[in-house]
Amino acid sequence: MGQAEGEARRRIDTLLAAAGWRICDAAAADIHAARGVAIREFPLEPGHGFADYLLYLDGRAAGVIEAKKQGATLTGVEIQSARYAQGLPATLPAWRRPLPFLYESTGLETHFTDGLDPEPRARSLFAFHRPETLAEWLAALPQPRVLGTGTRAGAAHADFAPATFRARVRHLPPLVSEWGDCKLWPAQITAIRNLEASLAQNRPRALIQMATGSGKTFTAISFIYRLIKFAGARRVLFLVDRGNLGRQTKKEFDQYVSPVNNYKFGEEFIVQHLTSNQLDRTARVCICTIQRMYSMLKGRDLPEEADEESTERVESLFKEPEPIDYNPAFPIETFDIIVTDEAHRSIYNLWRQVLEYFDAHLIGLTATPNKQTFGFFNQNLVMEYGHPQAVADGVNVNYDIYRIKTEVTEAGATVEAGYWLQVLDKPTRARRLKLATTQLDDDFEYAPEELDRSVQTPDQIRTIARTLRDRWQSDLFPQRQELPKTLVFAKDDNHAEAIVGILREEWGRGNEFAQKITYRTTGSKPEELIKAFRTSYYPRIAVTVDMIATGTDIKPVEIVVFMRSVKSRSFFEQMKGRGVRVIKDDDLRGVNPGERVHKDRFVIVDCVGVCERDKTDSRPMDQKKSVPLDALLQAVSLGNVEPEVLSSVAVRLARLDAQLTDAERARVVTEAGGLGLKELARGIVQALDPREDRSPQEAEAALRHAVKPFSNPTLRTLILTLKQQRELVIDTVTQDRLIGADFSEAARERAQGIVQSFEAFIAQHRDEITALQILYNRPTKAPLKFEDLKALADTLQAPPHLWTESQLWQAYAALDKGKVKGARRRRILTDLVSLVRYAMHQDNELVPYPEKVIANFNAWLAQQQAAGKGFTDEQRWWLEKMAEHIASNLGIEAEDFGYAPFDQRGGLGRVHQLFGAELPKVIDELNRELVA
Repeated sequence: MGQAEGEARRRIDTLLAAAGWRICDAAAADIHAARGVAIREFPLEPGHGFADYLLYLDGRAAGVIEAKKQGATLTGVEIQSARYAQGLPATLPAWRRPLPFLYESTGLETHFTDGLDPEPRARSLFAFHRPETLAEWLAALPQPRVLGTGTRAGAAHADFAPATFRARVRHLPPLVSEWGDCKLWPAQITAIRNLEASLAQNRPRALIQMATGSGKTFTAISFIYRLIKFAGARRVLFLVDRGNLGRQTKKEFDQYVSPVNNYKFGEEFIVQHLTSNQLDRTARVCICTIQRMYSMLKGRDLPEEADEESTERVESLFKEPEPIDYNPAFPIETFDIIVTDEAHRSIYNLWRQVLEYFDAHLIGLTATPNKQTFGFFNQNLVMEYGHPQAVADGVNVNYDIYRIKTEVTEAGATVEAGYWLQVLDKPTRARRLKLATTQLDDDFEYAPEELDRSVQTPDQIRTIARTLRDRWQSDLFPQRQELPKTLVFAKDDNHAEAIVGILREEWGRGNEFAQKITYRTTGSKPEELIKAFRTSYYPRIAVTVDMIATGTDIKPVEIVVFMRSVKSRSFFEQMKGRGVRVIKDDDLRGVNPGERVHKDRFVIVDCVGVCERDKTDSRPMDQKKSVPLDALLQAVSLGNVEPEVLSSVAVRLARLDAQLTDAERARVVTEAGGLGLKELARGIVQALDPREDRSPQEAEAALRHAVKPFSNPTLRTLILTLKQQRELVIDTVTQDRLIGADFSEAARERAQGIVQSFEAFIAQHRDEITALQILYNRPTKAPLKFEDLKALADTLQAPPHLWTESQLWQAYAALDKGKVKGARRRRILTDLVSLVRYAMHQDNELVPYPEKVIANFNAWLAQQQAAGKGFTDEQRWWLEKMAEHIASNLGIEAEDFGYAPFDQRGGLGRVHQLFGAELPKVIDELNRELVA
């Protein structure tokens, strides 16, 4: 045996021992010494050679390992392993012949073939399975006669039926798509069926792309339930982006009702939301952040609050990510399935190790994949369902963009010398005054990109707030009486604080009207505020930085305001996605009282030009000196001890210490266990100093000791608070001015598209739909019936168009306000008559149908008076109510007098008394003249 192969066997021995195998040589073999025994250099039948390792399980042979030196390719070794599996002497006991479990390994790379699977295929493993796992797989098989010793021991069972997970997933029962109050959308049905087909083909990775708000989580829970219930998946890991999304996902699991037996998911299977490093071995689903699972595999504690920290920028700081070693507490077979939500964030080098540690099928969920996402999932996109298709199917609502431009937002400002400005000390939020001066010409100048970072201009925020206050109803939602639920994205916590105060002031409302929801929110927990925003009347406006930017489900949101810029395409799409979710009218009315409240779109109010800028795919950043300190500290807390990262941390801590007051230094000492920033920085530098008397292991231990205080999230938060730019200049002098506020060109183009499609639809179906036939052929004696108009409306509102009277009216108003009347009135079904007539160019103006009916009614009254026919006040009341009824129902008949409001005045009997024999004539004239 060469040195290289000997080294490989030493690594293999280490991995086997860690996985619970007892290792021995053939001459000293004791197959009952442990449940799993690995025997080195075992002699096989003549012509089959020696097995590098023969695996005994509960006293019977179960598999082999073929060892190869590092660098050897393993695929070509599979034939050799298979020959070993067939070469067990006939006199020895075996679980099955050929032996079912075949491994090829260099100690660094391992392949495994499960002979119990249908069409067995090798797959890559991080390490070896534990003996009890292999025993569990064997126990799940149909029980054939024991293959023991003797000459007939090699006989195979022709009727042997494998029952592994990969076999059972091929025989799942038909998907139930509708049960109780639950119904899968067509896209969800397709996603589940395609995924199950992919699993049946033993594809190790699959990606589901579904638009934000289209039901990814419900889809995932549905296929997870089926894989546990019918395919026998032992445990599923559901990875989420942040802790609050884990809580939301747990709630959705708990609310899921089985399509089989009406049990709640949590009643039938245990679902654990991991907030510590203790895995419940009885749980069938474990919900966890990826940073927590990483820490668990590394054997490190992670405070619960660290689950709330965004990890999006951290992985880029690991040039060579700290490798994960095999952890016996979490065997590779712990999970059969890993579902990673927002998969585009969890596939980079640091987090990728978590996904590839377990012997599990990987299923990615994302709304915004990029090229790297597709590559990680082997281009196996089992479902592609984007926002446009979701809108066409009625699963999402579309959006318009409303642009607000102000002078300060677009060009910054200059404050002349001599004026006093306020200065806010960010860490303490203490205010003082200073005279505005600059280094050059005694004027204080700032550019737009400095807004709300180093300079805050209250009147800029106020101008935007006033514009939104004054125009939301006239321009955005003319039929609403109360501001729809509005989500505002701010640049940071100080910016959010200022926005909330100004919104309350400009609206003249109390604290409950506008609330800040960030990680620094105190008092009510952020999730409690999110719940109130989702389900209660207050708050009407939520201001956040990025806590609600991704994943959080708040269906009633109809206005999304960007007061910050975003460079990442994926992040921007996620932020936009907060408004796309559909909501039932009854649920929307629960938080937005009013008549005919219906969500058929949402509006992005772009205050900074974010919709006009090019964006890039989210991808790992290049390592640069400009990496923010929060990302550096989080990387260190997750185990990064690379010299470049630690050097940068040390320099910044030393620089920050020089700026602190004694009181602030004392706060650091308290949180850091007696060390100040200067001592922490010195400790890092000393640990980085190369010393000949240190072994590599001692050097790494010194580094880990030096950075151990940074595992405390409270200390990290304190450092970041102190690190913030010490002063935020508040420009109370500059008066901002509104440049313009209107729908964007893209919104007008969308309105143009709706109008053109609507008019083309009318022209195409004019001879097929009864209501269009009648309207096209007027003047005609054939009356337009309400049920015909309702049938037309139902056709228009069905996919793929999803047009409502309100949406069509607003589209025409966006193109030509001068010709569109009554945009602020609530729409009723008969307004569709006006829309069709205007689209057919029969009318020069788009006027609400009731207004036209009342105009016709007044003209009819004038004709009656000119002919010498007068009416009493009571008769006029009845005539006016008849006209109103016609305006809403296209006509009136005798039986209608039995309903409100007529029945309250005597109904049919009273109207007969008032009009006598003239009543049929009056009804006929009104039906004919008013709808003309």
